[in-house]
Amino acid sequence: MNKRVADLRRDYSYEVLSETNADSNPFEQFQAWFNQALAAELPEPNAMTIATAGSDGKPSARIVLLKGYDERGFVFYTNYKSHKGQQLLENPWGALVFWWAQLERQVRIEGRVEKVSDGESDAYFNSRPPASQLGAWGSEQSQVIENRQVLEQKLEQLKQEYEGKKVTRPPHWGGFRVVPVEIEFWQGRPNRLHDRLLYRRSEDGNWKIQRLSP
Repeated sequence: MNKRVADLRRDYSYEVLSETNADSNPFEQFQAWFNQALAAELPEPNAMTIATAGSDGKPSARIVLLKGYDERGFVFYTNYKSHKGQQLLENPWGALVFWWAQLERQVRIEGRVEKVSDGESDAYFNSRPPASQLGAWGSEQSQVIENRQVLEQKLEQLKQEYEGKKVTRPPHWGGFRVVPVEIEFWQGRPNRLHDRLLYRRSEDGNWKIQRLSP
């Protein structure tokens, strides 16, 4: 029997999040939760939604993969000429969302977005499998193409062109870093009275923790 979408619901009771058990540093708190997501063997725990908006203010969102993080921010890689790349170049602000369903947890991150250094982009690109490296050259991301055969033919041409050669990083491909000004940790709780702790960066660079009503 089909179930109405409005009737789909689940009560959350896995864990609690309080000011006393949360780390005062949001990056340390993220590290702890990310490690738990890894230990739980969640599928692609580094998958995250990134929302962007161009100069016209129209929002757009899609899922990308987190490829690095530290106290400078959260890094992912893409084609700079893609839709999200162009939006970020026009309006360098973004929002990230991680959803770890099995742990009943969500992390939201908002901040300015900047390109990572060429050295960082080169280092990550060189760590990718050869087929992925060629794919960065072969795909004009977000552009309209006639059919899939166009991609497959381009990849085959690139394989022949680079056979026995080192594949260098395309100048239109590299990393973005989301430098957070706010990070919110959300823990599902019973009766929809969820725990929400917001870390907000102050002008002096320190973080202030506030509890939000669910």
